[in-house]
Amino acid sequence: MQETLIDIRTRRSCRKYLPEQITNAQLDAILEAATWTPTGRGKQSPQMVVVQDAEMLSKLSRLNAQIMGTDSDPMYGAPTAVVVFADSSNENGILDASLLMGTLMLAAHAVGVASCWINRGKGMFELPEGKEIMQQWGVDEKYEGLAICILGYAAEGGIPPVKPRREGYVIRA
Repeated sequence: MQETLIDIRTRRSCRKYLPEQITNAQLDAILEAATWTPTGRGKQSPQMVVVQDAEMLSKLSRLNAQIMGTDSDPMYGAPTAVVVFADSSNENGILDASLLMGTLMLAAHAVGVASCWINRGKGMFELPEGKEIMQQWGVDEKYEGLAICILGYAAEGGIPPVKPRREGYVIRA
């Protein structure tokens, strides 16, 4: 348990990655942990799509940048992405998928892989090109994009220093 608490305290979002791909063992461990994420009524409603193909990563980055209104790489050159979809037919779909994102990031940290939560998934997969990608992947229409968990090894300067916790974060009633 102590290791879990340390991982929670020490994980940070990485915004600069080495081009080297993570190992299959690391990816498998991260994905296995994610399948154990608690979900409302145990429905296991989120859907994950793993992307390591450079061309598809570039396409996803471009779509995300379009939604963000920039031409920079919002995926910071990460060599792996786990696209997380929420089940829009499930009242807990967004909550389940959000918790899954947290599990992915903590599991990544536990096995020595850096990560970052990339927003704008909903907008990306509402675009015609995004819908085409979902079809290509075989993702059911009931799903909506939530976010992308990017994974890789941190490049120098990719992980920011720890920020102090804010006053009043916890209220004991």
